Amino acid sequence: MRIGIPAETRSGETRVAATPETVKKLAAKHQVVVQAGAGVMASVTDEAYAAAGATIGSAADAFGCDVVLKVRAPNAEERPLMKADAVLIGMLNPFDSENLAAMAGARLRAFALEAVPRITRAQSMDVLSSQANIAGYKAVMMAANTYQRFMPMLMTAAGTVKAARVLIMGVGVAGLQAIATAKRLGAVIEASDVRPPVKEQVESLGAKFIDVPYLTDEEKEIAQGSGGYARPMPADWMRRQGELVHERAKLADIIITTALIPGRAAPVLISEETVKAMKPGSVIVDLAVSQGGNCPLSELNKTVTRHGVHIIGEPDLATLVAADASALYARNVLDFLKLIIDKDEQLTIDREDEILKATLVCADGTVLRK
Repeated sequence: MRIGIPAETRSGETRVAATPETVKKLAAKHQVVVQAGAGVMASVTDEAYAAAGATIGSAADAFGCDVVLKVRAPNAEERPLMKADAVLIGMLNPFDSENLAAMAGARLRAFALEAVPRITRAQSMDVLSSQANIAGYKAVMMAANTYQRFMPMLMTAAGTVKAARVLIMGVGVAGLQAIATAKRLGAVIEASDVRPPVKEQVESLGAKFIDVPYLTDEEKEIAQGSGGYARPMPADWMRRQGELVHERAKLADIIITTALIPGRAAPVLISEETVKAMKPGSVIVDLAVSQGGNCPLSELNKTVTRHGVHIIGEPDLATLVAADASALYARNVLDFLKLIIDKDEQLTIDREDEILKATLVCADGTVLRK
């Protein structure tokens, strides 16, 4: 079987879908074709791929394989390079109906890894978690770089410098990593989330959890979340949370917001009124900016200053740590491949497998995800 790894052409995308580590494992049983230059932005040379057993070829060579591994969905110029019934694996944005229709029209068998269910058996394939982990780390580093004061408390001959106060909003994978990173840098950390079970995780990392009481059984039920994600909370709970967050935000030096649900607009967590109340020189990193933002003042692909507060609206922070992001993503992809390659090293797609059923977005010219 021929497995292709094309170079990513989407603006700002620096990752690659396979590394020499994973290519070496694949090349033991299959022919692996890597497009020349595919790994350059992730600090991987063509020579490293060749040493791992890959053949270096053109875009047409890589896209023309039986299985194509990508980070992002192929564009209009790339889809015609793929043959009918080829298997495509990547982060294909299953909520983009136009994109799904285009891939179905090209008769691709496409697996969107963002749709991997959050179950124990699928943990090693969870690309959202592996990339969110990196984004949480990078968000703190970017905030520290923009913040014009120290993060830790320092006692010097010239006096004592207070530790920065960091507020993390949304305690999923990215939020937890942000807490851990900020803690290592010596900050004082508070965190907020709608799901009560995360309180223990937050406190185990050395942060204080901001509790918003649940006044009804409905609020308690919704707060449990679904499928590993938070659910939209009732308006009254959101109002109470907003009031509490407003007070904590006024004391914060850095706020990192991570709240989003795939396929939906991001909830507003930091209002303009709250930004106005924050200290001059404070920093907000909005990790949900690509889905509308947790702060209405965030601007996609920009760092802006509003009411004296620096607001970072950089999407896809994992692309700024391309080498490690690619390494983790490539391992996710390799583990996913084990589901569709049988012991005889042949393609075998079991559509009743709950992971494959959830991720197969189109096949036989038909869109399977609505």
